[in-house]
Amino acid sequence: MTTNPASIATPTQPSTPAHHFEMQLTSTPRGARLARALCAERLHAWGIPYGTEAHDVIALLVAELSANAVQHGRVPGRDFHVLLTVPVQPLAPVRIEVTDTRGERTPEPAPHLPGSDRTDGRGLLLVAALADRWGWGPRPDRAPGKIVWDRRSHDARAVLGHM
Repeated sequence: MTTNPASIATPTQPSTPAHHFEMQLTSTPRGARLARALCAERLHAWGIPYGTEAHDVIALLVAELSANAVQHGRVPGRDFHVLLTVPVQPLAPVRIEVTDTRGERTPEPAPHLPGSDRTDGRGLLLVAALADRWGWGPRPDRAPGKIVWDRRSHDARAVLGHM
């Protein structure tokens, strides 16, 4: 499910304990790959092991949102930002936020799958299929650009032992 900027509430600090990872990365393909690799490593360290469905889906969501920030939200000389929040409460949703600096290009999924001759155009379709909910809106700090977020449920019971 997508939402538009009018329905997005300002992000607030979660009331339950959670793991957080955030980083600013260069708006290049290398930066997008690094975002996925670093978030994947953090998930594993927090008790969501490599090769599990939850790990692979969350890493893929980070990769798709980061790739979109680089490809569609890039402003030369400006970075993008990734924030990964994994609550330790069982079955609580993971929140992935990717912020870029190009606010006039809004994320809209393709209305249908692109042809088999194309290698692009599937990113937001994957996000829509894998995320429980996703949306976008203006950056909360009124800086130029937008924030794209998604939520994905996971079983946090495995993480509880690592707090």
